[in-house]
Amino acid sequence: MSKILVFAEQRGGELKKVAFENISLGRKLAADLGAGLAAVVIGNNIAGLAAELGKYGVSDVHAYQSADLELYQAEGYAKVLAEAVNELGADIVLCGATAMGKDLAPRVAAKLNAAVATDVISVEADNGDLKIIRPMYAGKVRATIRLKSAVKILTIRPNVYLAEENAVDANVTEHSADAGTIKAQVKEMLGGSTDELDVTEADIICSGGRGFKGPENFHLLEKLAKKLGAATGASRAAVDAGWRPYSHQVGQTGKTVSPSLYIAIGISGAIQHLAGMSSSKYIVAINKDPDAPIFKVADYGIVGDLFEVVPRMIEELG
Repeated sequence: MSKILVFAEQRGGELKKVAFENISLGRKLAADLGAGLAAVVIGNNIAGLAAELGKYGVSDVHAYQSADLELYQAEGYAKVLAEAVNELGADIVLCGATAMGKDLAPRVAAKLNAAVATDVISVEADNGDLKIIRPMYAGKVRATIRLKSAVKILTIRPNVYLAEENAVDANVTEHSADAGTIKAQVKEMLGGSTDELDVTEADIICSGGRGFKGPENFHLLEKLAKKLGAATGASRAAVDAGWRPYSHQVGQTGKTVSPSLYIAIGISGAIQHLAGMSSSKYIVAINKDPDAPIFKVADYGIVGDLFEVVPRMIEELG
């Protein structure tokens, strides 16, 4: 019987939301394919953390631990995950299409001579195989692909699948991991504000662009985001101008997002920006130019001056 293995990403002792989403997806695929399901967590002192995965329906959990893997080490993680795939007999591996997942998946694929599909937005069982859909050419087309290798590795875009609770008792097997020789070792990781929502995991995103005219006006975006419980994003133009930090950039050269609601304010909608947010479930555009390209992908559009529209929205939200 085939086995699906979910790499459950953790950072700083906290499981990422995409880990739960991928376990929910893995559970569905396992049922459709008649396959087994297991999860792997890599780090140090993470056995208790691994047990949390049972809440989402995976009972077979493996914690690979080493002091050398306290922080993400690309070489060490790739070695350990590749060995776990072999030891557990997995033929489908699910990772998140996150910064870590995008770095890790191709390294593991190279070690296993496996095919890899990145930034997947849909996967389903089809006659014992996987039917995979992923965007290509900066989101201009969506390709349906099949992987022919014995081991198939997929990175799944965050927020595409819902994390559904289905509590079971997780049997956590602890392994002493051998990270091997790590040539480039991470000594420290510096993060942004812990109070700030990550755009890649947020369910609602308010993004601002050149239409704000300067950094002093982005307080309007932040007020609206706070009212909605949303993360704040930005176009490349706003980031390149120094108005917003790079961590907020959405687009081909920034972050790819799939929230339930994406509000694009003062953003024209260049193809590079659309590549990063076009898979959002609902898109609302606010722009004073009725011919702005963003309106072609928007579900709802408001043609108007953002300095009049946004304050009215904030007022209506109370």
